[in-house]
Amino acid sequence: MPRAWVGLGSNLGDSRKTLCRAIDELDLLAGTRLAARSHIYRTPPWGQHNQPDFFNAVAELDTILGAERLLDALLALEHRHGRVRRTRWGARTLDLDLLLYAGMVIDTPRLKVPHPRLTMRGFVLVPLAELAPELKVPGRGTVIDLLAHVDIRGIDMVRCA
Repeated sequence: MPRAWVGLGSNLGDSRKTLCRAIDELDLLAGTRLAARSHIYRTPPWGQHNQPDFFNAVAELDTILGAERLLDALLALEHRHGRVRRTRWGARTLDLDLLLYAGMVIDTPRLKVPHPRLTMRGFVLVPLAELAPELKVPGRGTVIDLLAHVDIRGIDMVRCA
C-alpha cells in the first residue's frame, strides 16, 4: 500500500482544534489509514508575514488512492473546513499539502511531488523529521539532512486543543 505524507496548516479560527479534527478525518478517507501523526507546532507565518502564527503538523498515511485522487480528497477536506483560496501564502482555515507519495516524483499541471517548497520550510521539516527523520526526499536527501539547512527559530510544539 503506498505511503503518503501530508502537511497540515491553519491560522484562522481555532487552528489547533481544526488540525486535530483534520488529522482524525484523514483516517476516515476511503481506502486510507492514518499510520502516524506528528505533534502540532506553532510556527511564524511564511511568505506573508503580516498574519497570525500558524499551527502545523504532518500526517503519515497508508492509502490505496493514487496521488491525484488523494489530492482531490485533501482539497475536499479543506473545503469542508471552510478553506477559501484568496491570497498566496495568506491566512487559511486549513491547508493540506501532499508532501511525498510512495517515493515517487510527480510533475503534472495539478500536482508536484515532492512538494516544491518542502526543502525550504522548517514548519514542514520539523514535524516530518519527528515521524521519519531518515526518509529520503527524492533527489534532495534525507529529511534530517534537509532540516539542518533551514531556519527553525520560533517553531514550538503545542498540544491539541
